[in-house]
Amino acid sequence: MTSQPSLAKADQAPHNPGDSQPENGQTGTNGSDGLKAGLKNRHLSMIAIGGVIGAGLFVGSGSGIAAAGPAILISYALVGLMVVLVMRMLGEMAAARPTSGSFSAYADRALGRWAGFSIGWLYWFFWVVVLAVEATAGAKILNGWVPGVPQWGWALIVMIVLTAANLVSVGSYGEFEFWFAGIKVVAIGAFVAIGVLAVFGVLPGSDNPGDGFAHLTDSGGFMPNGAGSILTGVLMVVFSFMGSEIVTLAAGESEDPQKAVTKATNSVIWRIGIFYLGSIFVVLTLLPWNDKSIVEDGSYVAALNSIGIPHAGEVMNVIVLTAVLSCLNSGLYTASRMAFSLGQRGDAPKAFARTTKRGVPQAAILGSVVFGFLAVWFNYQWPDTVFNFLLNSSGAVALFVWLVICFTQLKMRGIILREEPEKLVVKMWLFPYLTWATIAGISFVLVYMLTDDAGREQVVLSLLVAALVVGISLVRERAQKRKQVSA
Repeated sequence: MTSQPSLAKADQAPHNPGDSQPENGQTGTNGSDGLKAGLKNRHLSMIAIGGVIGAGLFVGSGSGIAAAGPAILISYALVGLMVVLVMRMLGEMAAARPTSGSFSAYADRALGRWAGFSIGWLYWFFWVVVLAVEATAGAKILNGWVPGVPQWGWALIVMIVLTAANLVSVGSYGEFEFWFAGIKVVAIGAFVAIGVLAVFGVLPGSDNPGDGFAHLTDSGGFMPNGAGSILTGVLMVVFSFMGSEIVTLAAGESEDPQKAVTKATNSVIWRIGIFYLGSIFVVLTLLPWNDKSIVEDGSYVAALNSIGIPHAGEVMNVIVLTAVLSCLNSGLYTASRMAFSLGQRGDAPKAFARTTKRGVPQAAILGSVVFGFLAVWFNYQWPDTVFNFLLNSSGAVALFVWLVICFTQLKMRGIILREEPEKLVVKMWLFPYLTWATIAGISFVLVYMLTDDAGREQVVLSLLVAALVVGISLVRERAQKRKQVSA
């Protein structure tokens, strides 16, 4: 099987004329196979469905409800709308030109090499940080079940197991993710179905009185903390949506990338509607938003307890652990494929672009894991500061990625129409107006974060990191141009 050619090969000349670009993702340096089309349709379908369900939905939703009350539904809807529009733009580009570098490779072509370099490394760094965050979260749950193994030991075990799975083949990643995502999907689906029955008082044996929609307004109204709390809620929930774009990276290693991307793009609306808005709606209609158990026990555990589901806490721990392992698995895969793409384009060590005979970018995986382990170590050294900072600051990086996707799509539409118009099978709605509207919405959220005490530091530090990466890319580009002129 052959993989999709890299965007650098398909769209433009190599960045460095002295380096030969390999065919089909192969590396000219070692002659090994490139990325393999080892992901089956069922893998891609479940990655697309489960990719939007992160551990943040289960863990962080209680804080959002406490901050905004029932109005948190609007917060989720606003962020969900942004994700739908961004995914539509990304789907347009990925269906036309699937590649493991996804939006980073498209930004490279449309906006300039500095853009592809910068957003690629920022995205890689985001997922490396996620490895530490999720490994710690998973270790806490496992340590509660088996306290004889210390938390750091569980974090190490989880990281090693999932690293090994990713090193075997892309099919191993796909199989792990198929089952992890499947458990999440079934769990959320069952929660929504059971919860709706309990809301209307028709669930046999339920301990919840079933007050219908009364709890949406009976504790201070729908917006008890004012309209501003909606935007506060946006800042709190935006992190949990990151991951929906993973399917566009994975599509490059599937048998039919165009079909996979098209299907994932078209289904993103109902996925967000059911898994996010549906499940949070159930929580808010089963319990008053200010019920202390929502924050103390977690929103989903509190809702299950109100129904009378036995051992709700342990049931939810199993589901959260599955979500954590899924996020770890996908995070490692995503970081390594972005590193692989950067290596192909000469923006990362050449070793990252080499693959084994099984089509696995081994150096890219191990390089990502090393930094992931380092981040885990920092996390355990300063758990009360580093862990919370990393978790809260991730939202800003997500917004940067989405902004770059928007600006890239503005340019890539013209490039695709000029070069391969027959491949424009997925189109952004009301182009370019909705694209610009999405840019305005994301920019507004970033500016609003500067007025929020918790968000200000996140945006400023994220901007500083982004400025540093962009500066490095511009210096490298200038140095390479001087080298080419002198040669």
